[in-house]
Amino acid sequence: MRRRTEDAGADGGARERILDAAAEAFAADGFDATPTARIAKVADVPKGLLFYYFPKKIDVLLALLGERLPEAPLCRYADVVVEGDVVGSLRRLADRLDLGGHESVVLRSVLFREAGTHPEVRAHLHALNDGLVELTEHVLDAAHGPGLDAKCRHDAAITFVAVMLFEANSRRFDGPLPDLTAAARLVADGLSVEQPA
Repeated sequence: MRRRTEDAGADGGARERILDAAAEAFAADGFDATPTARIAKVADVPKGLLFYYFPKKIDVLLALLGERLPEAPLCRYADVVVEGDVVGSLRRLADRLDLGGHESVVLRSVLFREAGTHPEVRAHLHALNDGLVELTEHVLDAAHGPGLDAKCRHDAAITFVAVMLFEANSRRFDGPLPDLTAAARLVADGLSVEQPA
């Protein structure tokens, strides 16, 4: 007797085509407005095969997030840090992450679109953001050296992550791009300001 996965797996690329079709459709029209029949048609698979791989439509979205978005840490901070060069280290981090050029740019639009209505998506977005902030904090610590105020470091990391994400979204929609080097310089200057007691 053949296993069920062998029966459904005759077309090995079907699952990937389903995910490709879903990513584009969810980004264009939203999760709730995309019927599974359209996903199956674009993927060129029978609707039953879609439900074999993904019993519920939310399972398609969760598979996209889990399999196609990068997970933290997105890179090793030691690969971008030069001690004493906060600006250069932040800039190298932004270049290494390349959030606007990453293959998941379509999925990021899905993330932001669906975060308000689907708790699973919101949780994934929070985890991704937290991973970016934590990575940026490590870069700041290693580049700045000892004595960096923890709250100041955290606020600086949040700020730089926000600018990187804004830059990535601006690239996707052909908007005006922020100057990441100028942002890194502002963040570095803020680290050297004496913090109130």
